[in-house]
Amino acid sequence: MLNGWLKWLGVVTTLVMLAVLIGGALVTKTDSGLGCGNDWPLCHGQVIPENIQAETIIELSHRAVSGAAGLLVLALSVFSWRCIGHKRETKFLSALAFLFLLVQALIGAAAVLWGQNDFVLALHFGISLISFSAVLLLTLLIFEVDQRFDASSIVIDSRMKWHTVGVTLYSYIVVYTGALVRHTKSSMVCGSWPLCGNDEILPSNLYQWIQMSHRAAAGLIFIWIAYIAYLALKYYKHQRVLYYGWLIAFILVSLQAIAGAFIIWTRLNLYIALAHALFVSCLFGLLCYFILLVSRSRINA
Repeated sequence: MLNGWLKWLGVVTTLVMLAVLIGGALVTKTDSGLGCGNDWPLCHGQVIPENIQAETIIELSHRAVSGAAGLLVLALSVFSWRCIGHKRETKFLSALAFLFLLVQALIGAAAVLWGQNDFVLALHFGISLISFSAVLLLTLLIFEVDQRFDASSIVIDSRMKWHTVGVTLYSYIVVYTGALVRHTKSSMVCGSWPLCGNDEILPSNLYQWIQMSHRAAAGLIFIWIAYIAYLALKYYKHQRVLYYGWLIAFILVSLQAIAGAFIIWTRLNLYIALAHALFVSCLFGLLCYFILLVSRSRINA
């Protein structure tokens, strides 16, 4: 009975954490970060402000969802620790999920109260992403997905191991450059895609460098994941979690690239921009699951 309740808690917490990520992207893309002025946790000095505008609703909603996520993550961490603490990753993931969500909240509060450099604010999404991934992996452990796929018997050679670790770490750089594009308002400094569209070969200012650096980083991860998916399809046909997992990863990175292009072509369509954030969140969570599989592989040489 308790295990069934814990599964529901894991699913709800994972979905709410995903909402935190998408909500954070919405706040940034709609310029709603100061929708409550420079007050935190109050809004314009009140619990419920009198003059409510669209930016205020977005910021208040994001704060409410983040607060709910904090309580859910704390509950999931405590009960996971007690119920499935015998699994070696549980305690680490529980602490990681709550710690990074707390850091994310503190950075968000500091940005409202005192303001922050764009390069610091760009860390906000990535920190939330780590917390989301930890919650996702906790939920998978609760559902015993690792046992269903017999994760402990998976054999991953050294080449696939290092590709998996490398592309996961590199994906965090891609996420950071993407967040930097949003926070520096560099999304439309290049009017075309994939090239910047100016007459010069190289970008001509800092904002174009930020935009084109993100495109280059995103292009490299697309090629890298495509290569890893090729290896999985060729050499891991009998290990379905890797076979289908890397196929899904390639689909997600392809959707992310397509959404990135359409952001430019549609002149910052909000729904496409949010879909872009959704795809990268799901991709990073999946890559983190591959890291768990690598750590459980019987042969890593």
